[in-house]
Amino acid sequence: MDRHHDLASANLAAPSIAGAGDALSDVLRTVKLSGALFFLVEASSPWGVDIPPASEFAAILFPRARHIVSYHVVVDGSGWASVGGQPAVRFAPGDVIVFPHGDSYTMLSEPGGAPALPREQALGFFRAMAAGELPFIVPEGGGGPERAQFVCGFLGCDTRPFNPLLATLPRLMQVRRLGAAQGDMLDRLIALTLAEAEGRRPGGECMRAGLGELMFLEVVRRYIAGLPAHDTGWLAGLRDPAVGRALALIHARPAHPWTLETLAAESGLSRSALAERFARLVGYPAMQYLARWRIQVAARLLADGAAKVGAVGREVGYASEAAFSRSFKKLAGMSPADWRDRGS
Repeated sequence: MDRHHDLASANLAAPSIAGAGDALSDVLRTVKLSGALFFLVEASSPWGVDIPPASEFAAILFPRARHIVSYHVVVDGSGWASVGGQPAVRFAPGDVIVFPHGDSYTMLSEPGGAPALPREQALGFFRAMAAGELPFIVPEGGGGPERAQFVCGFLGCDTRPFNPLLATLPRLMQVRRLGAAQGDMLDRLIALTLAEAEGRRPGGECMRAGLGELMFLEVVRRYIAGLPAHDTGWLAGLRDPAVGRALALIHARPAHPWTLETLAAESGLSRSALAERFARLVGYPAMQYLARWRIQVAARLLADGAAKVGAVGREVGYASEAAFSRSFKKLAGMSPADWRDRGS
């Protein structure tokens, strides 16, 4: 694996704390993960695309999204993917290639090849695809004998003020299938996606968007499962029984007056052991993580409606509007009122 690697204001306690995966679900809800667009590329050699930074086409595909994640599910054939001048990575059938950080990237039939679809043409392609002017199956390349087939998908989400999932993912994320297991979840999702796209039935847009989100979630699950035992980061924290429990508690009840002592008692560790393990794996001390997550939840509540600043602050655990406003501005770079107005 390449290592370059509806939350309502009255329902903050909605996620279960049965397992660490609940924190992952909570993050995906709170950062407004949503499917945008996908299509199937049928490529013939030589082929290649040069995709500009997501900031250049985000408004085309997903006008209200603040960030775009690109992913590619390889159905057949092979090729090479690279990002930001890093060495190209070879992909094969069953692989999923994800570019989580909105970087420019290339996908080519051969490393070092010239892209048949340069950046300026890629933007025109995105405009036509988003407008429904192109078919679901897109031919690409020079008509040679070597073929590749892959689903290209795009997801919108928020990155600010705090998205711990994206922060821990590499610039290029490659996930491989674990053999050809019968009933493989990702295979079934891909098959449903292709069938839904080709059928063009009523409600298809919502169905395709939801399938895109499910595919991304399954890829993240597999990425977690494949992390080395010594790995660090938020996802490694989810996988750790004690730290994962502490994260699940924080996400289940962000407004609760947690202390390191109460989190440690609930997680089955001593105060010092949890402090060391949480900071080493997650990258933040537990209390700092709690403060950041409270601000992320508040940002979602503010962007979702016209709630008063003081009410949102109390909803996420602040006793005073002034303290909430100071903390929010420190992390988000603007006042809560300005954030709410920007999102409305």
